[in-house]
Amino acid sequence: MKYTTYISIGVMILIALFSFIAIKGSHPSTFDVNNNSVATNTTKTIQIVAAENFWGSLASQIGGTHAKVLSIVSDPNADPHEYESNTENARAFAMADYIVVNGAGYDSWANKLIGAGVKSNCKILNVAELLGKKEGDNPHLWYNPDYVNLTAKQMKEDLISIDPTNAAYYEQNYASLRLSLSKYQNRITEIKQQFRNTKVAATENIFAYLANATGLDLVSPTAFTKAVAEGNDPPAESIVQFETQLKSGNVSVLVYNQQTVTPITNNMKKLATEEGIIPIGITETIQPPDISFQKWMNSELISLQNALNAKALGKR
Repeated sequence: MKYTTYISIGVMILIALFSFIAIKGSHPSTFDVNNNSVATNTTKTIQIVAAENFWGSLASQIGGTHAKVLSIVSDPNADPHEYESNTENARAFAMADYIVVNGAGYDSWANKLIGAGVKSNCKILNVAELLGKKEGDNPHLWYNPDYVNLTAKQMKEDLISIDPTNAAYYEQNYASLRLSLSKYQNRITEIKQQFRNTKVAATENIFAYLANATGLDLVSPTAFTKAVAEGNDPPAESIVQFETQLKSGNVSVLVYNQQTVTPITNNMKKLATEEGIIPIGITETIQPPDISFQKWMNSELISLQNALNAKALGKR
């Protein structure tokens, strides 16, 4: 009799155990970067296509295991302004659940692919439109920390609207991302406190938003930097003005774009070096491509901060 009772109890325990496993299997959990468990629904994978890898990195960090992200422009050796789409890109856009483009004329090729046909329920984020920017405005929006924060928030809200079942998961990932972004954004504040109003120059307007955020005085002629960014020859008078500024002895650092090198920008870099101005390179897309947006930004800011420190200390 006791033997039969033990068997019955054992069977009941096994049934309870398998029931628990089945329940857990239908509501699996994942962990965010802070090791917090968040229940998820693994049946949904959002297909995300980002025109550029800087926006793709943010989308990937928020989407986590529920998103598959393809970033189109990521080649460190190419000028993003000159990118030409292909049939593979068109296929990716046509199958996407969520598309992120920069806008403001920066990636007009992406608008053409959207116009060629996407899924009827595909959600599209045009960052420039979100921020009230238009073609002709400075399109390097990811170099503005406030714009980055607003864009990340919109991405989180968009992913929740696409996949509301996993809202808590996206909220948790977004909170973790905000915390991680604060590291490079705190460094911006440090630079502003240390070097506010320090005169710096740049070969194009990619640096304008960051110069403003750090409180640096960007003295480069707007006509020069805008023309270079758009792939045009700068006006002759702007070249003369730029050379005069570099020879003035007032400029501490020259920031140049490593992905849009031209004979004119090389000449400015050479002149800056001859005048004792420290040149530092930045890029349009994440470099190296396999690191996060915030690590990339922080590494560029460290280079800028070191150059400003070296100049202040009279070092080269």
